[in-house]
Amino acid sequence: MSVLEKIAFFQNIRSEIPNQQLARELAREHATAGIKEIAANLTHPNQKVCSDCLKVLYEIGYLEPALIAPYAQDFLTLLKSKHNRMVWGAMIALATIASLAPDAIWVEIPVLLKVFEKGSVITVVWGVKLLTGLATTRPEYSEKLFPILLHTLETCIPRDVPTHAENMLPAIKPENRSLVMDILTARQSEFTSAQLARCKRVIKLIQAI
Repeated sequence: MSVLEKIAFFQNIRSEIPNQQLARELAREHATAGIKEIAANLTHPNQKVCSDCLKVLYEIGYLEPALIAPYAQDFLTLLKSKHNRMVWGAMIALATIASLAPDAIWVEIPVLLKVFEKGSVITVVWGVKLLTGLATTRPEYSEKLFPILLHTLETCIPRDVPTHAENMLPAIKPENRSLVMDILTARQSEFTSAQLARCKRVIKLIQAI
């Protein structure tokens, strides 16, 4: 059985379980040939196959991001897909490898930012992780991206504020932490009690930086 035949579509299973199992198998074995086969089918004629393959790849990214870093350009290309599932899946994959392939990703930063600006909720959540990852790699990247992260934190719906703040933590430094805390403090009146408690926990983490 080829690696491709193990994805959910070819197993005739309407579940992500086969894709997750395959990802764990490929990551555990560092099966670069198998990963290459999966990546090659991101452009399969059947959209369900493409979706399954992308799922396998970003699941590998959770476990062993270095194994999918060589496919940064493939994920960047998918940001232009007309299928939202492929767009946010590509954003997840890119977020897992942001610190490993920052320069390759940066080449397409205008496209990435356009997608981020107009993206769905999941696209934006993972976009924050991606921009944060990039911002941690080079000062010039942080200089451009941190204001965008701040704007997102300032304008997103209250429910998303704690999530975005948590995801931004790696890019927060002593010299910029006050900017983040000012936004979190200013928005506290918008939160539910649970959101407020979570926000206060994030503020403590930021204060400790």
